[in-house]
Amino acid sequence: MAGGIVELDIHGMTKYQAKTYIDYNLNKTGRNTYKIRIIHGYHNGTELKSMIRAAYGRHPKVIRIEYGMNQGETDLVLRELF
Repeated sequence: MAGGIVELDIHGMTKYQAKTYIDYNLNKTGRNTYKIRIIHGYHNGTELKSMIRAAYGRHPKVIRIEYGMNQGETDLVLRELF
């Protein structure tokens, strides 16, 4: 997987599908990847957003979760970029 910020679009997935897809990509991230941006949307409810924030808030690879101005995205920060 390339470095920097990796974007994952999970629109239209079930919670199970989204978690499986995120876990797969989280496990194969390289050393150059410092953030995973998950695009979940917000017009059709908050199930995916809530699942991401609950499941990955305590994940061993995630040091923190960032919420941006875009309500349809959640960033998983894997390491600090100095």
